[in-house]
Amino acid sequence: MLNALGEPQSLLLLGGTSDIALAVAARYAESGPLRVVLAARPGPRRTEAVTRLSALGAVVEALDFEATDTASHPALVEQAASGGDLDVVLVAFGVLGDEEQAWQDHDAAVRLAQVNYVGPVSVGTALAAQVRRQGHGVIVFLSSVAGERVRRSNFAYGASKAGADGFYLGLGEALREHGGHVLVVRPGFVHTKMTEGRDAAPLSVGPDEVAEAVVAGVADRKELVWVPAALRVVMSGLRHVPRPLFRRLPL
Repeated sequence: MLNALGEPQSLLLLGGTSDIALAVAARYAESGPLRVVLAARPGPRRTEAVTRLSALGAVVEALDFEATDTASHPALVEQAASGGDLDVVLVAFGVLGDEEQAWQDHDAAVRLAQVNYVGPVSVGTALAAQVRRQGHGVIVFLSSVAGERVRRSNFAYGASKAGADGFYLGLGEALREHGGHVLVVRPGFVHTKMTEGRDAAPLSVGPDEVAEAVVAGVADRKELVWVPAALRVVMSGLRHVPRPLFRRLPL
């Protein structure tokens, strides 16, 4: 369970090679003993991530994870919990895709929806069952401001994030009576491997800033945080812009 400072003894990273996921794990590892279950595709990036976290003193176990293999998700969660309860789980996988291909190419559109929406719903349901068994646990879902109001420039991605965002907000309500807690994190543009080569948007941040917001949000039992916090005001304003005007904005 979380200690008095809101810090976990165990952490499951779903999408464990994510820059943000690794930054969160590193932040928690600084505070004391930590068991990390790193679920990701096997390969050099996962090996490097295990080495990095082990060097920080964490006890790391690597598991094979594929976002679109939904049939394997319940067993994966059970295996991750076989070494003890899961205090904090970070759902950190997703794809950006090519904005124009994502609505003109059938296979690309379906894959984006499977990774960004179906996959998170699948693991979320399996995690909810684990939280009910434990009677405690925090699930952190890495969402995006892109899902707050879907824009023409990346509407397939934004729609997938909007759906998963809504699912996890609802999951938080459902798990309240079972001792569980869900935190939805909505970053703006984050400088990571996934966004490399893309033009940065205003109010962009790095993985460490998102990690700090995650750690603080878990400790404070928040349900929703924006990174940076100023995006909450910005997106609240954009949400109420009339559609004829909204489509004229350079978004």
